Amino acid sequence: MSTNTSITDKNQTEQTSDDYSLDRVPLNKRNMGWLSITNITFGIATAIFYFQMGSVMALQFGAINAIISAVYAIIVAGILGTFIAYLSAKSGMNVNLLSRGGGFGYIGASLTSFIYATNFIMYCALEGLILVSAVHEFFPVIPEWVLILFFGSIVIPLNWFGIKQLDKLQKWSLPLFFVFLIAAIVLAALQTSEYDGYFWTYMPENVQVGGSALLLCIGMQHGIMGLTPLLASDYARFLKPKDTKFGIFAIGFIPQIFCFGVMGGLGIWFGVRLGEPNPGVYIVLLLGFWGALFTMLTQVRINVTNIYSGSLSLSSFFENIFHFKPGRRFWVVVTGLSAIALMLGKIVNHLDTVMTFQGVFLLAWASVLVADAVIVKKILKIGPGYYEARQENLHKWNPVGVGALVISTTLGTIAALGFIGPFLQSTAAFFASVLAAILTVVIAIATKGKYYISEEATDIEKEEYIA
Repeated sequence: MSTNTSITDKNQTEQTSDDYSLDRVPLNKRNMGWLSITNITFGIATAIFYFQMGSVMALQFGAINAIISAVYAIIVAGILGTFIAYLSAKSGMNVNLLSRGGGFGYIGASLTSFIYATNFIMYCALEGLILVSAVHEFFPVIPEWVLILFFGSIVIPLNWFGIKQLDKLQKWSLPLFFVFLIAAIVLAALQTSEYDGYFWTYMPENVQVGGSALLLCIGMQHGIMGLTPLLASDYARFLKPKDTKFGIFAIGFIPQIFCFGVMGGLGIWFGVRLGEPNPGVYIVLLLGFWGALFTMLTQVRINVTNIYSGSLSLSSFFENIFHFKPGRRFWVVVTGLSAIALMLGKIVNHLDTVMTFQGVFLLAWASVLVADAVIVKKILKIGPGYYEARQENLHKWNPVGVGALVISTTLGTIAALGFIGPFLQSTAAFFASVLAAILTVVIAIATKGKYYISEEATDIEKEEYIA
C-alpha cells in the first residue's frame, strides 16, 4: 500500500514539477528566455480565427472600420498583456494564482479559475470546428463526428509533457506556418480581386466610417481581447529574471500585434479580395490539399495552448475548492474531452452569447488585476507588496476583487444585451473593465486591505515583491 502511494506521489510530482500548476515557479526554475516564451504565445497568435474575424468585419462593416478596431485591440490588449506579463514574471504565478493574493481570496479566485477554464474549453471547441469544417470541405466522405473525435483527441498527447513540449512543438511548426501563409498570400494576390479598388477602401452599401459600424467591430474584438493578455501569464512565469525588462513587452505586446494586426489585417485583405468571410473555405480553395494541412497546423498550434491553459485553471479550481489534486495530465484529458463534447453539441450555434459574456468577464478580470497591482499595491500601498497563493495565509474571500468583478461583469453583461443603450452595447467589455478598475480601488480603500492576507509570509524573496 505504501509503495503504491509513493509511486502515485512520484508520478504527481513528475507531472507538476515542470508546470507548477498549484504553486509559484521558484526563482531558480525561471530559466526560459523571452524568445522561447514569446514563440509559445504565438500559438494563439497564428490561429485562423483571426482571419475569420478580419474577413467578417471587413465584409459586413467596411475595411477601414475593421482596421481601426484592430488598432484599438492591439493597444488595449497590449497594455494589459504587458502589465500581466510583468506581474507573472515577478511573482512566478499565472493569473489563477495571482488572483488569490491579488484581490480575490483563495475561494474567490476559484470563481475566476473556473470561468477561465470554460473559456479555453469553448475556444478549443471553436478552433476545432474550424479545422473540422476545412478538412470536411476537402474530404466530404469522412463524417464530421469522426473528424471531431480525431482532431479533438490529437491535442491531448501533445500536452502530456507540459511547457517544454509546447516550446518544441511551436518552434518546429512556426516555420511551416509561415511557408503556408506566404503561399496563400501569393496565390490570392495572383487571383483577380472581387473588389476593384484598394482593399482598405472597401465599404458595403449604406455603411459609413465610424458610428455604429465601428462600434460593432470593436464589440467583436472585445470577444477575444480579454483572453490574449491573460494567457501571457501562463508562460511569463517561467521568464528568466534578467530578461524581464524586454521580455514582458515581447510576451505581452508583440503577440497582440500579430493577432489583431497581422492575422486580422490579412483576414481583412483575404475577405475583400476573395469576397469570402470563411477562411476554412478560402484557404482550401487557394491551396487545395495543402490548405487543409495549413488549417490543421494552425488549429493544432492554438489548441495545444488552449488545452494547456485550461488544464492549469481546472487544477487550480479543484485543488482550491475540493482539495482534489490528481495532477495536470488528468485535467488535460478532462479539458480535451469537454472540448470534444462541445464540438459534438455544436457550440458554434451559441457563439455570440458565449463570446459576449466571456469578453466582458475577461477584460474586467484583467482590469482588476492591473488596478490592484498598479494603484492599490504600488501607489496606495494597501495590502502586501507581494502575491500569496497558499490557503493557510489567505482569507477565503476578498471583497476587493470579488465585488469589483461581480458588479462590473453584471452591469457589463446587461449593457452587452442592449438594456443600457446602443453605445454601451458595443463597448460593454471596455465599460466593464473601466468600472472594474474604479471599483477595485474604491473597495480596497473602504476595506483598508484587511482581507488580502490572514498571515504575513516570511519566505517571499525580495525580487518577487512588486511594491
